[in-house]
Amino acid sequence: MSTPTAINEEYDIVIAGGGTAACVIASRLASADAKLRILLLEAGPATYNDPAHTQPLNFLSHLAPDSRTSRAHVSQPSAALGGRTTTVPCGQCLGGGGSINFMMYTRPSASDYDDWETVYQNPGWGSKDLIPFLRKIETYQVPGGGSTHGTDGPLAVSPGGFFSDLSRQFLEVTRTLDPDRAQKPDDTDTNDLETINVYTSWPKWMNAETGTRSDVPHNMIYPLKDTRPNLHFLTGVHVAHVTFDDENRATGVAYALNPLLHPDGPRTTRTVRGTKLVLVSAGSFGSPGILERSGIGAKDVLERVGVKQRVDLPGVGENYQDHNVLFIKYFAADESQSLAAIFRNEEGAIDAAAAEFGKTRKEISTHNSIDAGIKWRPKPSEVAELGPEFQEYWNSYFANAPDKPVLWMGMLATLIGDPTVVPPRKYFTLGVFTEYPLAHGHVHITHADDVSAPTDFVPGYFESKADVRPLTWGYKFMREVARRMPHFRGEPPVLHPKFAPGRPASVVAHAEGPVPFDAPRIVYSEEDERVLEEFARAEVATTWHALGTCAMKPREQGGVVDAKLNVYGVRGLKVADLSVPPGNVSANTYGTALVIGEKAAVIIAEELGIKGVV
Repeated sequence: MSTPTAINEEYDIVIAGGGTAACVIASRLASADAKLRILLLEAGPATYNDPAHTQPLNFLSHLAPDSRTSRAHVSQPSAALGGRTTTVPCGQCLGGGGSINFMMYTRPSASDYDDWETVYQNPGWGSKDLIPFLRKIETYQVPGGGSTHGTDGPLAVSPGGFFSDLSRQFLEVTRTLDPDRAQKPDDTDTNDLETINVYTSWPKWMNAETGTRSDVPHNMIYPLKDTRPNLHFLTGVHVAHVTFDDENRATGVAYALNPLLHPDGPRTTRTVRGTKLVLVSAGSFGSPGILERSGIGAKDVLERVGVKQRVDLPGVGENYQDHNVLFIKYFAADESQSLAAIFRNEEGAIDAAAAEFGKTRKEISTHNSIDAGIKWRPKPSEVAELGPEFQEYWNSYFANAPDKPVLWMGMLATLIGDPTVVPPRKYFTLGVFTEYPLAHGHVHITHADDVSAPTDFVPGYFESKADVRPLTWGYKFMREVARRMPHFRGEPPVLHPKFAPGRPASVVAHAEGPVPFDAPRIVYSEEDERVLEEFARAEVATTWHALGTCAMKPREQGGVVDAKLNVYGVRGLKVADLSVPPGNVSANTYGTALVIGEKAAVIIAEELGIKGVV
């Protein structure tokens, strides 16, 4: 393996994008066939042994406004969000989102993958087919893991090295406040693709032996540097478009230096040939953009930017999906094990924590702040509380799928959000996100050649009332949890709804401690509910789980690729990343990106006659 400054003119396989799935595919294929020439092109920087990627504590640094490892996509203003825009950052470095994310280990429900096979007509993509890949990728270091987990894969999953007192309090309160969902032992595996409604500690993509992040580059790409000279990767380059011959077969890609990383470099475009396959793996924002700049997409989208249409494929860039989240912030006691001061870097707190990293592998620097949560599915009485719009959605989607949760709710032992709007002190955050929002949007290019041009992005958040009520319900329930936690010290007024003063729902700006456990729950008036909905529309945000924009489903249903990941209407071109899922998954999406990479590697190996990729 090498990182050549001057790459070859021709490879067997050219991969446009260097994120999670791309790295899995490149590693598996290069390892199986030392003669297969593979080039991986990535827009962002390399990550090798960079503490920003390897040390868990540093994950929020990638969301900074000046980050060079993520790219922010700003949406069009939305009436459903009170006229505001929303921003979705995406990984832009070798390893993609898996090298900068929160490291939260969550698997979907089995029915999510089964829907890919049955509802969207993709043979070979059901849960029975994908569970072997889930096992293959991981070494599960969490006690109590069942038969769906792996024991000798390249990526480690562990409880992490540090468990905060805030998370312990969260579990104690939720299990007492909601006893119907607290009847299983602490080591219950909630990531077996079927268990839901259990308050539990939450595993992480971290190696318990080293305390480091488990990402693909450090475990599957960089280790090949001395044994696989056939694998090349080039970072800091944008792929502009795919090249084709006269018979609509993909022949390679055109690329140029990323000006963010090479401000003084030449602005010329170069091409590289892929004689056996061109694979697009640039993520839910990048992959549809590459296809559209290559003339593959909807006629009106391409005409607006002056791209000549090669293939009429109106599904490109459509079907955008995400999980919608509210992060609800609270003041924490000074003695709590909150990471807020470290994330704020008060008096060099990050440097101090980093200096301790690795000494015992249980330091706070091995923490990602997320220790506990629940995949929550409502009881019948709670379904009624979620309103008539959601009731209709429940009947059509959830009622006959008992493994599908509606919300994830959990603890983050820090402040998630802008630290400049609140005083410097300790905080905790309770997060609530919808697992299958009805929201669908689109992602399209706005320029024929400029890869850095802003995206025409519409996320679709909250355009359905059925997406609003679960989150406002979650706000109210998490608030009851927070105010019973021993380390609760109040609610930052600027970060909560503007309830009228003197009412039961009014924000408590300062508290000496929690309310009595048997205190009555807050009753919200109709006006309070209106204020809460306005707050939710003003605050709902991305979970960084974008998917679906090159959906794997029949062409006549808006599909972009078939079950073998081939792009409709051309030959020699596949897409494999989080843009291909046709339907949402009830999980953080890193694990699904890994599975797509593993499955794609097998598909490609079978087509090329390569042995050893199973």
